This record gives sequence, structure tokens and C-alpha cells, in this order.
Amino acid sequence: MEIDSKNWQILEVLQADARTSLTALARQVGLSVPSTSERVKRLEESGVLAGYRAVVPPRKAGYTVMALVGMTTPQPDKARLLKLLEGRSEVLECFHVTGQDSYVLKVVARDIEHLEAFVSSINHLGETRTSIVMSVPIPARAITAPEVDKQARR
Repeated sequence: MEIDSKNWQILEVLQADARTSLTALARQVGLSVPSTSERVKRLEESGVLAGYRAVVPPRKAGYTVMALVGMTTPQPDKARLLKLLEGRSEVLECFHVTGQDSYVLKVVARDIEHLEAFVSSINHLGETRTSIVMSVPIPARAITAPEVDKQARR
């Protein structure tokens, strides 16, 4: 699906506030409500707009530690590891990566002891390297149109 400038405007508004009503969204992007509704529907059906979510800061939910866990695991254990990780609520994201690690996990824990127990529970499937997140100077950002990112090209 082609993402034209109006679709990018819709995506920008929804990424900033997914609870925006169709009426408010239509007003912000300068389209009628039916036209906006149809565009949102097409974005959803094509998978460009993959979902809506509530953002819950981990600290507010009782998780005082966030860590990135790099893990090198042998090929025969990868499926077992992924199955184990899917069942662990501490794992917020799992990235399959190139380089030294097979996977990098974004993990939350109540405290250091909880993090240590989590790492111990997966260590039998490979070698881990854990980095505790001290702060997040650049939080997760909205996706923008590639041609809009002119600063990176300079």
C-alpha cells in the first residue's frame, strides 16, 4: 500500500494519540469523516496500522529495573528459548539480531533480585550478557515518512 501525505498525517495523529476520535482526526487532517474512516480502514487492512495500545510506564506498574539482555544460543535451542520467552511477562520485546548475540531482550523486573532470577531461568539455553538501563534519553518515537527525516541526511 502506498502511504501518501494524507495517510502519513493520519498515522502521525494516531501515533501521538490513538484515542483520537474519527471526527477529530478528520478535522486535523482536513478530510471528511467518511474519507478518513476509509483511509484508516485501508491502513489497518494492509497492516500499515498494526494496532492500538495503551502505554504503561514500567515503574508505575511496579517494575523498578529495565535491562537489555543479549543472548547467544545454539541453533538447536532457539525454538525452545523463544517458547520459554513467550511465556515470560518480564520480556517486553525480543529482537533477533546479527553479531555476537542471537537475540537481544528488553526486560523489566521488580528489582535486581527479580532480574537475577529471570536471567538464571534462561541461562541453561545459552550465554547471556545483561546491561541495566540507567535512563532513556531518547524514548520510543513515532514512525515518520522516510523523506521527512532530512536531519539524518545532513
